[in-house]
Amino acid sequence: MNIQGAASNYIIEPTAIATLPVVGSDRLFPVHRVYCVGRNYAAHAVEMGHDPNKEPPFFFQKNPDNLDVSGKFPYPPASSDVHHEIEMMVALKSGGKDIPLEKALDCVYGYGVSLDMTRRDLQGQAKEMGRPWEVGKAFEASAPCGALVPVEKIGHPEHGAVWLDVNGERKQTGDLNQMIWKVPEMISYLSGLFTLMPGDVILSGTPSGVGPVKRGDVLRGHVDGVGDIEVRVV
Repeated sequence: MNIQGAASNYIIEPTAIATLPVVGSDRLFPVHRVYCVGRNYAAHAVEMGHDPNKEPPFFFQKNPDNLDVSGKFPYPPASSDVHHEIEMMVALKSGGKDIPLEKALDCVYGYGVSLDMTRRDLQGQAKEMGRPWEVGKAFEASAPCGALVPVEKIGHPEHGAVWLDVNGERKQTGDLNQMIWKVPEMISYLSGLFTLMPGDVILSGTPSGVGPVKRGDVLRGHVDGVGDIEVRVV
């Protein structure tokens, strides 16, 4: 597919490239793809009814324009059970195929804080019917997030608290060191399935305590060493 050329060559006006802000910079990070790791914290796998000792983490995708930095989460249609999932976001500056584990962190540009908002009722229906999860995961504004923090400012976080408050009440809590698959392993494994590209983003999984939100709720999420986000459900 040829994506080059003047705007006059397009049948319709191309959609703008999805971007993320960067802390301390006026430059933007262009997003290529969004990969999400499922059940990457053992306690969350258990609360979702799965055995983390028997089921390795797996991956699904959101769309680049599902990332949203507005600080508002519009409650989506067709659902009455939307859940919060706090996650650390990993942004890649380079990629490739079959990336060796020891080279994987060289691909990372920076990290951020994100939410994987999930239409749990629609996801559950899809699971029961053996269908893909997109209807529950890849809807508009389903990944509220904050600005990226470059590696040169914070290094590569390997441990530290991950938590989410809803209206001031702690709902999710965990530690980065509880991830079943660590960041280098995610990158290396994914590169065996896909050709990773600069601009790819990985949502690294959520600790236990996921639960429903309603309009008017204020969600405040945190990842040690990376930052905070605050999102209002509207």
